[in-house]
Amino acid sequence: MNIQSIFLFLGNLGTGELIVIVLVVLLLFGGKKLPELMKGLGKGMKEFKDAQKDVQDQIAKGLDDKE
Repeated sequence: MNIQSIFLFLGNLGTGELIVIVLVVLLLFGGKKLPELMKGLGKGMKEFKDAQKDVQDQIAKGLDDKE
């Protein structure tokens, strides 16, 4: 399974599914740990976006160097 198929799957989630996911997370981790989990998730998403941007910049630089 590649990243693109994961994002396509996540893009098709509706409101009902998201509510169920949030309830399951609350049951598994409790309300006290939820802010910590969201903070970690936010950091992870930021790192992923930064890494993606770095790769795109390197590709663009490589294409510019070829010309």
